Amino acid sequence: MPEIRSETSLLVIFVDLTRFASQSQRVGDVELADGIDAYYEQVAASVQDAGGRVVKFVGDGVLIVFTEDQVDRGVEMLLALKEAIDRSMAERGWECRLIAKAHFGTAVAGPFGAVGDKRHDVIGKVVNIAALLDSAGVTLSVAAFRKLSPPLRRRFKKHTPPVTYIRAEDPRRFR
Repeated sequence: MPEIRSETSLLVIFVDLTRFASQSQRVGDVELADGIDAYYEQVAASVQDAGGRVVKFVGDGVLIVFTEDQVDRGVEMLLALKEAIDRSMAERGWECRLIAKAHFGTAVAGPFGAVGDKRHDVIGKVVNIAALLDSAGVTLSVAAFRKLSPPLRRRFKKHTPPVTYIRAEDPRRFR
């Protein structure tokens, strides 16, 4: 049975790597491809183990979603993934570090694309809001922060303006 589009409440996450463009200029194409593939595998395994879904990879960027009942698991996965990716990039000798931005809200999920080649995607304002969050490490919108359990909320501190919540260990700017 074909997948249908539906409006659903989701934790929408974007992750990508700082300094990836400059790193891509310092290494050969084969090393770059091997490095990005290892990164993809690590992100996908972490997301799958936590019960989320990788929607798509675009360069060093990844769009990830978790259902409303999995918000804590999704954020816990992000915190662990940040440490793991940063460590693996350092071991590889790359200056790249993971940044993550998460927002919670309603989006339309389902098949989109060319006739005969539709692929699962997530479309809506919540996706754009997540993509535009300013991040230096792991950043949550107010809506995402409010979905967290109280113990997990303690891992974040308020950051303004606009109001977001950043992982307590992350600097204000990572540039």
